[in-house]
Amino acid sequence: MDEHTKYDKLKNIIKTYLPEDVSVNDIEMNSHFINGLNINSANLVDIVLDVEDEFDIMLENEDMDKMQTVEDAIQIINTKLA
Repeated sequence: MDEHTKYDKLKNIIKTYLPEDVSVNDIEMNSHFINGLNINSANLVDIVLDVEDEFDIMLENEDMDKMQTVEDAIQIINTKLA
């Protein structure tokens, strides 16, 4: 799976949890989930669960702690898929 496909899949997951004041167009590689996209911690857990399902991987607590930005999430996904 190429990087663009992973990014698109991740973006589709994230957009479900965006608050009304944030557009899907605001999702960029350097977007911070909490500070940039205004995603609360409960929704961040939902995103993690959806990522696990979508990419058929298991994320550990350390992975969740490191997942601050969209780019972090892509790197973690890449590591788990390797």
